[in-house]
Amino acid sequence: PEEPVLLAELKPGRPQRYDWKSSCETWSVAFSPDGAWFAWSQGHCVVKLIPWPLEEAELCKTSERKSRGSKAEARSRGVAKEKTLECGQIVWGLAFSAWPAAEAGETDPACAPGLPCLILATGLNDGQIKVWEVQTGHLLFSLLGHQDVVRDLSFAPNGSPILVSASRDKTLRVWDLSRDGRSVQVVPGRQVQVLSGHVQWVYCCSISPDCSMLCSAAGEKSALLWSMRSYTLIRRLEGHQSSVVSCDFSPDSALLVTASYDACVIMWDPYTGEQLRTLRHVPLHSAVDYSSEVHTSSLRSVCFSPEGLYLATVADDRLLRIWALELRSPVAFAPMTNGLCCMYFPHGGFIATGTRDGHVQFWTAPRVLSSLKHLCRKALRTFLTTYQVLALPIPRKLKEFLTYRTF
Repeated sequence: PEEPVLLAELKPGRPQRYDWKSSCETWSVAFSPDGAWFAWSQGHCVVKLIPWPLEEAELCKTSERKSRGSKAEARSRGVAKEKTLECGQIVWGLAFSAWPAAEAGETDPACAPGLPCLILATGLNDGQIKVWEVQTGHLLFSLLGHQDVVRDLSFAPNGSPILVSASRDKTLRVWDLSRDGRSVQVVPGRQVQVLSGHVQWVYCCSISPDCSMLCSAAGEKSALLWSMRSYTLIRRLEGHQSSVVSCDFSPDSALLVTASYDACVIMWDPYTGEQLRTLRHVPLHSAVDYSSEVHTSSLRSVCFSPEGLYLATVADDRLLRIWALELRSPVAFAPMTNGLCCMYFPHGGFIATGTRDGHVQFWTAPRVLSSLKHLCRKALRTFLTTYQVLALPIPRKLKEFLTYRTF
């Protein structure tokens, strides 16, 4: 694959505030499931909602946001407009989801009856979760319960109104955002479950695409795997030598990756707990100058590509790396400074990264035509667990391929 190319860079539209050290950091970026919207925690207690795709002029050069004249032009064309959400607190986590359609008798000014609307959940510095309607920018309600920073958010990928939040209060909380026929502004009681088991701040949570499992990563050497059906701990995934800070499931739920400050990504079979391979972030001396710091390759973020054949990682060694699942070294990399998070565009072709100085960068990503073999594997693994595959009356080599032991 070709090296990632920087397509555009978005910068905060407000001056730095020096009284809040962390106020400018972009800890979270998110694309809506349909790819129509992009959100970034711009720092300064602000979230920007941007219609996607960016206009051609912005994809051709690094730039600030568009001028007022361009916005007026967009309005005249009837195009969706970018929005600024004033959250009142530093924003750490972001997650999009479709919200079920309003009932005919409901009085919800944000969503038309019978039509689902797109919502964005924002995890805040004070432990609140504010939920917004994207098309209008209206605040729908706030979820109360966490006692410290809400560091990450994950909606159930199947469209059900289940939200999981990860917090520095060392817990995960499961919320049911089902409509209850009334307009609610502050919601302390939509909590389904509190998951306790971590002894450090919880950095990351990810629900598997089949909605059967939840992985959480805290400042600990092990990641925790939970059942989304019983909300009980399935197993601890032990193998890292330092804090696990990021995790993600493959699109068919057959694989789980965890990233750690130990400069390694471990690929797991979540059903068996087996380590399938380890991707080590070896310094690329020819590409970048390194200081003598011990944790120069500490990982910050890992994510799967939409077709499930690639991974992207962001590390403190100032590189964005792209990995093919079957190889133990990166297939492409690009220099980037102070990266904190990364996310693939839902339809592939782009990666968005957030940085410590509040910027968002958009990079090209390899576009791949999946083989028929991989498409069949992905289709089967969407509804078959590893144990069910191993029980099939098929040759051993085929079982190894279907369980990602071979490629």
